[in-house]
Amino acid sequence: MKARIGEKAPLLSVSDWVQGEPCTLGQLAGKVVLIEVFQVNCPGCFLYSLPQAIDLYQRYSNSGLAVIGVATAFEDFDKNNLANLIRLVENSEVIGETQRLLSLQGNLAGGRWPHRIPFPVAMDRLNKREQDMSDDEITAFIKARIPNFEQQAHSYQQQIRRQAQNYFQSLTYHAETFEGYDLQGTPSHILVDKQGILRECAFGAYPELEARILQLLNE
Repeated sequence: MKARIGEKAPLLSVSDWVQGEPCTLGQLAGKVVLIEVFQVNCPGCFLYSLPQAIDLYQRYSNSGLAVIGVATAFEDFDKNNLANLIRLVENSEVIGETQRLLSLQGNLAGGRWPHRIPFPVAMDRLNKREQDMSDDEITAFIKARIPNFEQQAHSYQQQIRRQAQNYFQSLTYHAETFEGYDLQGTPSHILVDKQGILRECAFGAYPELEARILQLLNE
């Protein structure tokens, strides 16, 4: 089931819980839930979004906020995997571009990320892609990101379609929660209200996140 804003949030589809007790959105009824979706090979996730999520958890978990971290993978499958997620959670080890960029900017302490994630963390369920995307699936993918796609010049449509085909052909796996919530990349922030209704799926920097959480806590 695809997630839709304003409807019941679908179940998280994860393969492993690497920190905290396994939980479902149903078990968190009555709480506002922030699902922070990241990749371990995503420098921006570690520079901005995960520290933001940790701070929000520390300040609002006693006021009705639950936070879940979901590590996903839509690229760099040799790095965005369960083994590296476990290294992160257990030892604050970072890898790949995350390690390189944070080191260059002086954001590591003794070679490690100077934060510990205090909330439950799970690995998105990855399935090996068995067949190519159909033309209809590629069209739906494009239209979700380019609303006026059909009004564009034919040459432009063909170019975008080829790019989308190349993108999907490069994918070895598909991640169920990432695709089920139709996320655009990482970091992504999913907000579910106290009644279990999906209220937000935001991608990238989200300075309004705290205000949005406070609004939902006060409803």
